[in-house]
Amino acid sequence: MRTGSDYLAALTDDRRIHLDGSVVADVADHPAFAPIAGTIAELFDLAAGFGVPDPETGLAVNRLFVPPRSREDLTAFREAATTWARHTHGWVGRSPDHVGAFLAAFSAHPEAFGEYAENVVAYRRKVAAESLYVSYAIIPPQVSRATTASGWDGEFVQVGVKEERADGIVVRGAQMLATGGAVADEILVSCIKPLTEEDADFAISFAVPVATPGLRLHCRRPYAPAATSAFDYPLTSRYDETDALVVFDDVFVPWDRVFVYRDVAGLRRQFFDTGAHVLGNWQAQIRFSVKLRFLAGLARKVAAVNGVDRFPGVVEKLGELASLVSLVESAVLAAEYTAAPDDRGLWRPAAQPLYGVMGLQAEVYPRVLGVLRELVGGGVLQVPSSVHDLTSPETRVDLDRYVFSPGTPAPDRIKLFKLAWDATGSEFAGRHHQYELFYAGAPFVAKGHAFRNFDFDTALAEVDTFLTGYDTESR
Repeated sequence: MRTGSDYLAALTDDRRIHLDGSVVADVADHPAFAPIAGTIAELFDLAAGFGVPDPETGLAVNRLFVPPRSREDLTAFREAATTWARHTHGWVGRSPDHVGAFLAAFSAHPEAFGEYAENVVAYRRKVAAESLYVSYAIIPPQVSRATTASGWDGEFVQVGVKEERADGIVVRGAQMLATGGAVADEILVSCIKPLTEEDADFAISFAVPVATPGLRLHCRRPYAPAATSAFDYPLTSRYDETDALVVFDDVFVPWDRVFVYRDVAGLRRQFFDTGAHVLGNWQAQIRFSVKLRFLAGLARKVAAVNGVDRFPGVVEKLGELASLVSLVESAVLAAEYTAAPDDRGLWRPAAQPLYGVMGLQAEVYPRVLGVLRELVGGGVLQVPSSVHDLTSPETRVDLDRYVFSPGTPAPDRIKLFKLAWDATGSEFAGRHHQYELFYAGAPFVAKGHAFRNFDFDTALAEVDTFLTGYDTESR
């Protein structure tokens, strides 16, 4: 299986990553991308612990890139995804297992892709055999939310088919939001936003290497370079994923890399008929639950250091955190416990508990942060400017005297509250707040999934049965 060093070496190619008006020469060595690339490399090294024979090739591959075909497979998938999530404490939202789960489900249902079925099967096989990190860009640019691409001014703002050739297609336009795209091997490009029949040119799905000619990534401002040290910004300095707008300047895509072609209905089939949406989002909730548990642990430690962890009001707040974390963790396990194989033998996590908790993600995360903010209070504002204040004899004496807690000397207290600030108040924290709010889609989208996958029929039948048990003559 691929090692972390193999992955890092592969990042030295001809990819066009634009940052601060320049092209990044080597992402693996650039301060904006080297930290997250190093973290992804660590994940690939960890994956050696959950390699399995690929059912198609017999090669040892990452379990997370193989469709689960039994309850045991599904449990092993959760355990492997949890191992990766715990290594990053849930702060890497688009680790390679996210899109890997989508591709695994795609390959289990090749019939959903019609004439491009073999392309999907072969691509999953390639990703598994080579342990590729695939990012994705499946949302159109935010030109207008009131209309779709065919109604926008300008030709090919959203990525679409400019030309069809005997050996493939040429695409032009842009797509967002390729989280981790700058340090990925490949990018899966599609559209999860509902389109109309007039949008057929934009109803495509394909995958290309990041270094494909004509492909450019325009990255948001990275936070890692501004992190003065790992002590001052322990999360920012390790886990800052880059989000990017992906631009296609007449990019050639061979036919064997095309999965959906000018097929509006095919876009939805790939996500929902295949089980990809439920398996990929189960991975996401596994990751989310690990992150919430980390934040709950941080809150508990802050309360203990401040000596307030026995106050009834604080215990209530910590109990609320425990309830919220348990809610997400329980939904993850419930989706597994009530899972069942579909008609193609893919074991799908149950939709009702999964989408139910996804519908609350945009409310759970801000509340967890809110409780943590209440518990840290002004403590996150009292920390010194940087770790250098702890190494300078002139400033250290004041810090030792005034910034401590019983049993917790100044360096340890400052270290803890620096972490709390990086989780709640830094730019990195702000990005994660926004990210988790819309991770499952806009709230109406996430709650729409919950509505459609809840067994309202049984609930309504129970109410109707009860109503028929009495009338105006009843006493």
